[in-house]
Amino acid sequence: KTRFILISKDGLDLAGPAAPRRGPHSAGNATRRRGKHKKLADKSRDGAHAATATAAATAMGGRSRTLGATPRAAPGGAGTAGTGQDGQERGAAAPGAAGTGRDGQERAGSSPGMHKVLSMDATLAPRDPRAPGQFGHPVAVPDDKQEEAKSRWKEGNFNVYLSDLIPVDRAIADTRPAGCSEQQVHNDLPTTSIIMCFVDEVWSTLLRSVHSVLSRSPPHLIEEIILVDDFSTKEHLREQLDTYMSRFPKVRILRLRERHGLIRARLAGAEIAKGAVLTFLDSHVECNVGWLEPLLDRVRLSRTKVACPVIEVISDKDMSYMTVDNFQRGIFTWPMNFGWRQIPQEVIEKNKIKETDIIRCPVMAGGLFSIHKQYFFELGMYDPGLDVWGGENMEISFKVWMCGGEIEIVPCSRVGHIFRNDNPYSFPKDRVRTVERNLARVAEVWLDEYKELFYGHAYHLLLGNVDVGDLSQQIQLRKKLRCKSFRWYLENVYPDLEAPLVKASGPLVNAALAGCIAVEGTSLAFEECDVNSTNQNFNYTWLRLIQHGELCLAPSGVVGAVGLRRCQPRSHSLAWLHRSLATVQPGLTDHIISEHQHLPQPCLEVDPSYRALRLKACDPTNPHQKWHFGRYHAD
Repeated sequence: KTRFILISKDGLDLAGPAAPRRGPHSAGNATRRRGKHKKLADKSRDGAHAATATAAATAMGGRSRTLGATPRAAPGGAGTAGTGQDGQERGAAAPGAAGTGRDGQERAGSSPGMHKVLSMDATLAPRDPRAPGQFGHPVAVPDDKQEEAKSRWKEGNFNVYLSDLIPVDRAIADTRPAGCSEQQVHNDLPTTSIIMCFVDEVWSTLLRSVHSVLSRSPPHLIEEIILVDDFSTKEHLREQLDTYMSRFPKVRILRLRERHGLIRARLAGAEIAKGAVLTFLDSHVECNVGWLEPLLDRVRLSRTKVACPVIEVISDKDMSYMTVDNFQRGIFTWPMNFGWRQIPQEVIEKNKIKETDIIRCPVMAGGLFSIHKQYFFELGMYDPGLDVWGGENMEISFKVWMCGGEIEIVPCSRVGHIFRNDNPYSFPKDRVRTVERNLARVAEVWLDEYKELFYGHAYHLLLGNVDVGDLSQQIQLRKKLRCKSFRWYLENVYPDLEAPLVKASGPLVNAALAGCIAVEGTSLAFEECDVNSTNQNFNYTWLRLIQHGELCLAPSGVVGAVGLRRCQPRSHSLAWLHRSLATVQPGLTDHIISEHQHLPQPCLEVDPSYRALRLKACDPTNPHQKWHFGRYHAD
């Protein structure tokens, strides 16, 4: 007979250790916790979890049976399910399940609209505490299997050999901050469709991802799990996967007939989803206990909230489950590189921020989040013009914040994720070019005048040869949604991002003569500096233009001459290097060097005899070629 075991924070004592802690991407931040083993669970304190565990087990495809057993785990891993502190069976309904109806209305005997988060973990069979990787332990490759493990690494760009040794429904430590298990959530939480997209995913990690959702989620909240197969080629992901998943009635497999890429595969899953909320997960994750309800509770509070779990780390080398530092939020640096940043300690102390407090997140990682389905569609979902993968997290983050929503990290929701050094999947086009094109689309639609910072921080070489496609629908959508400006986003959501609109400004002063360049009509002059003269004010832009109003410094038609031309932001003939060569040619750091490809003498110089501007061959020792602006806003 099938037996169902409940392992929860209030369930069995399996003597599992606390998870190590490290940053979400940096292996250097990993520190193994030592000392006493952390208890995964104690005796059950109430019978509510038992009813939920039984319902979960039924949803997983077996026959439900509540066991009355000893309060400690048996040697083989079996234990109690649905027993109280005295070991007696309970018959109370699970809050939000038996205690309330599908409509969220209270039933007799339930708490008034709220209940403690269900820290549940239902399994179809007792877990073996001695199994490799159990409780999130690291696993070592035997000496005689080193070559096999090395050869299989390329299958997923992580230790596939070890992943296949570990049970697909292994237990992991409860890594939530203290107090999370006591938090209250609403009984009438909306249902959700879990959407996992994959292509040629490793068998064991895909199964472990699905099992973690089924085992640790209240079944009445899971409308379905949609597995979107983005045209996989591996045999085990066809009939074998269909057969395995057929035991779980809530699992649906959507197979795409050609490669769409992650972005469009997610859209395909969203189109057929039935749940009120969409929860996107990657296909190499492990959801921890109590992960789902806190996310859905935030969406229930406001349909324009996008809730993200704390993303913890599953080691790509030893498959250990590691928690991460608290108080981190997703950010980006130029040119739109995603990263994590710790909230400064002084900010934490000043605002008395607790480990369980919700954190506003300027940019989400993009792989794991819950969003109201109707709101997702109102936002236009992802930009359908984005290809394969890359930049979609930036696009949806700007769209949410600037169009009336919020992105939050929910510390009481934890999901482990395998971070790999390289993406193992092929791109129909060049990978780097695909990501760059996607980011350029995002910049053109959402960054307003700040898009120059994006282009100026490394992507300037792409300006002339990247076709971003038709942007008219995305621009019209932004107008329709009455979205705020990117300046508003910087001022209200991400004020700590350094985003000066120009690199330098003010008078352009020569080091040798202490005079300034001035504009006289449509010509240039060199004269005594005057701080009150607007004719001596210039901006040095991120596209490396030296700009005065609508006019820019430029080589003229006469060899060696310098004049003014109407600015063209994407013209290399108008661009100048200044303080850009400090690492490769430190002697030219203060020079102003023309990027015009056909000029043999590219440095801006003032003729000491005639006090006229000209271009001459660069000379690191010539002070008449050294310049500085009045103010520098960025390196």
